[in-house]
Amino acid sequence: MDHAENLEEGDTFTTISLADDSVDSGSTISDSNLDSELLTMNTDMEVIDPESQVELEEKTRLINQVLELQHTLEELSARVDAVKEENLKLKSENQVLGQYIENLMSASSVFQTTDTKGKRK
Repeated sequence: MDHAENLEEGDTFTTISLADDSVDSGSTISDSNLDSELLTMNTDMEVIDPESQVELEEKTRLINQVLELQHTLEELSARVDAVKEENLKLKSENQVLGQYIENLMSASSVFQTTDTKGKRK
């Protein structure tokens, strides 16, 4: 029995070829091309009116922008955390160096306080 005989009047179908000789096996379909092709068809495989298509494209663009901003925020948060850790490490090292310098100064006679008022007139 032929498939065309089984279709009722008003039914539509789309033939999708799985093999495309014009595209080499190493290439991929870009997401934006795929999105725009998918947005032009609804579940009944009918073409969406141009206004709805524009709205869906705008929504898709906004969703992609939000996802990109979320990714950027995650990267910035990770960078802030890394900078905080480095800051704490440097503060600790500065405290150690400050204490070391104080110990050297107190052990050195050059930095010892002397009473010069009593020697002067």
